[in-house]
Amino acid sequence: MNGAQDLGGQMGFGPIELEENEPNFHAGWEERAFAVTLAMGATGSWTIDASRFARESLPPAIYLSSSYYEIWARGLEKLVVENGLITSEELAAGTKLSDPKPVNRVLKAEDVASTLAKGGPADRDVKQPARFKVGDRVRTRRMNPEHHTRLPRYARDTVGTIETVHGVHVFPDANAHGKGEQPTWLYGVAFKGTDIWGPDSDPKLSLRIDLWEPYLDLA
Repeated sequence: MNGAQDLGGQMGFGPIELEENEPNFHAGWEERAFAVTLAMGATGSWTIDASRFARESLPPAIYLSSSYYEIWARGLEKLVVENGLITSEELAAGTKLSDPKPVNRVLKAEDVASTLAKGGPADRDVKQPARFKVGDRVRTRRMNPEHHTRLPRYARDTVGTIETVHGVHVFPDANAHGKGEQPTWLYGVAFKGTDIWGPDSDPKLSLRIDLWEPYLDLA
């Protein structure tokens, strides 16, 4: 979706300031927000793509005025209410007001390290031939979906070159909305910076994005 999260190429937000030796977390609550989000994801109540959509579909004023882990916490609040795990009244009260809805799985403390080490692979068995090959020139589609997508707004309707064929992976646009995994081919696509940002941009700049097959057509 064309939401507040799609900031690539937009001006007015100032430069990205890198913090030397930046810690993973700047406060204890951030570490807890991260841990609770992962633990709830492990219950299987929603997919990782649904989790991303919950964050990116926050109202723009809230999204842009929230820090990184505030966005994670607000996205999780949205998910637990939408999936009936708690009520909005319980969220406001900060305590349960009725018996909780059971979840499919519980991530136990002793299993955290092994679970995180396994990750959540999104590659799937190949069931159809790839439409494109390395070296093909492709054009990204012009699209403005209301649903989740991994095709950035700034890279739409732009010509690039297939550099890598990653195999078949879960299609996030479908998986975020309960439509199943709909696995499809994933490609590494290289773009000239001037094709993305215009002729006034740095001619030495290039950009590489992993893009799913439904986003692409032959140029």
